[in-house]
Amino acid sequence: MIVDCHGHCSVDGSCWVSADDLVKGMDLYGIDVTCCSAPITSGEASPSLVRQTNDLVLASMKRHPDRIWGYCFVNPGFGEDSLREMERCVLGEGMIGVKLYHQYKIDDPVQFPVIERCIEWNVPILMHAGFPSAPELRERQPRLSRASDFVNAAHRYPEALLICAHIGGGGDWERQLKGLREAPSVYLDTGGSVIDAGMIERCVRELGAERLLFACDGNAARGLGKILDAKLSRRQREAILGRNALKLLERRTA
Repeated sequence: MIVDCHGHCSVDGSCWVSADDLVKGMDLYGIDVTCCSAPITSGEASPSLVRQTNDLVLASMKRHPDRIWGYCFVNPGFGEDSLREMERCVLGEGMIGVKLYHQYKIDDPVQFPVIERCIEWNVPILMHAGFPSAPELRERQPRLSRASDFVNAAHRYPEALLICAHIGGGGDWERQLKGLREAPSVYLDTGGSVIDAGMIERCVRELGAERLLFACDGNAARGLGKILDAKLSRRQREAILGRNALKLLERRTA
């Protein structure tokens, strides 16, 4: 079973790709499940807008219940509103976990109630991350989480199920990878448009195949291609493509 742990969609395509088009692409590339969110990437991620985007993902889940599993996107800066939205989506509607973007770093204290609630439910947090090389790109996302931020969060909450997003998302991925060696509880998704030769093999050597989660982040050809091209054992490839994600999601207690 192939599980893409990092995707985006909305039922009608009003933001990100439409659920129907996503599933067509999954069929083309043999992907069984995509775990989707619809984060607000610019402007104010207010509670009302957050609820609207989550509703689009919930509708996508209902349209394709066996193919699309949803993450609940929240902006932790809105405190109790964010926690209530998590309860609505995760406990009430069956979303698999929480998606956080660059509104705050993963180790910012404003994140602690969100992390603690996810620990209580034993569900993962997929956190937007990266280390842009260009100064202008860093200025656009001053609160973008780096590996060092994951280390801080993981040391405070070693039981949290944290996923560092898209190692191939651009920038200094080797620096990110080296940093994550100091946070053994953190998972890493393989998504992103960067397909440098040897990237996946390096991730396996540094972290171990059991910490890697297959991800496309919107580009199935690159996402799947880099895994199939990598020099991996059959067991390592199967673990990355789906077994690790399924084991992670089976830990849910709520």
